Amino acid sequence: MATAPATLDHRLWFPDPRTALRDGHLDGLGAVGGDLRSERLALAYRCGFFPWTVRPITWWSPDPRAVFELGQLHRSRSLERTLRRQPFRLTRNRAFRSVIEACASIPRPGRWIVPEFIEAYSLLHQHGHAHSVECWLDDHLVGGIYGVAVGGLFAGESMFHRASDASKVAVVALHDHLVEQGFALFDIQMITPATAALGAREISRDEYLRRLSRAVALPCRFETTPVHESSGGTISASP
Repeated sequence: MATAPATLDHRLWFPDPRTALRDGHLDGLGAVGGDLRSERLALAYRCGFFPWTVRPITWWSPDPRAVFELGQLHRSRSLERTLRRQPFRLTRNRAFRSVIEACASIPRPGRWIVPEFIEAYSLLHQHGHAHSVECWLDDHLVGGIYGVAVGGLFAGESMFHRASDASKVAVVALHDHLVEQGFALFDIQMITPATAALGAREISRDEYLRRLSRAVALPCRFETTPVHESSGGTISASP
């Protein structure tokens, strides 16, 4: 019999993710309620949860969990060609709110980036836990990705593109920065066709939680300075 998810009060705590439901479309649901203040959001990621809805607020820890293995990102031949051409200007944390709003505007089933999420994650960004990588073509934002960093964990939340390969280039730039900064875990929650093409894989929740406990203890820093300020990229294709 599936265990009912815990109901959160206003204290900062989460149940054991291993007690999350295993029940069809509710698989991975571990808690209901609470709020989206920055302290709770940061704790959620530290504990292995992420929010998905706001009416009510629900907290999820799916099994299996999807990740990018750092140092093993797959770069197709076409993506390698794009990386060599360096068509985009890349920045970090230059336009966080614009990135999350662009992600929210993408038509897709079960759209979850509602105004409450935009406000909560924008505040989390101001507190130094949520970050973005942006791709620019001239002065136009044409792609990006955002997520949450806690210690050596980076949890990718969503990405978008308005130019061919822009979101993939943003992922590569983010991945390379995480490697440079010594991050240990690049969580993407669930596999999509776009992330599968970049080499995403699934691991069990138990393995994820073991790796998470080590990752969040690391003193990693997500640098907020621009990757570069002029056309052409600093990321490189594989040799």
